[in-house]
Amino acid sequence: MCLHIPKETLENIGLDERDALVEFACRLFQARKIDLWPAAQLACLSRAQMEGQLRLRGIPVYYPTVEDLRDDLEALKRIED
Repeated sequence: MCLHIPKETLENIGLDERDALVEFACRLFQARKIDLWPAAQLACLSRAQMEGQLRLRGIPVYYPTVEDLRDDLEALKRIED
């Protein structure tokens, strides 16, 4: 399947094909539809470049889960002992 966005549409919103692809990947990541590395691959960027693009848009690179926070609390408790 191929997604086609008319050149005229891209021009009207001020994007070229590459910028549109990066924007698309960033928004899919923000919606948690795609993980960071697949988003970077979709945008033809390295992981570091993708993180930079997300930061430019104010999109968090990391979404901690409740389990992540529990693990962090346990680690802090171990450090205190």
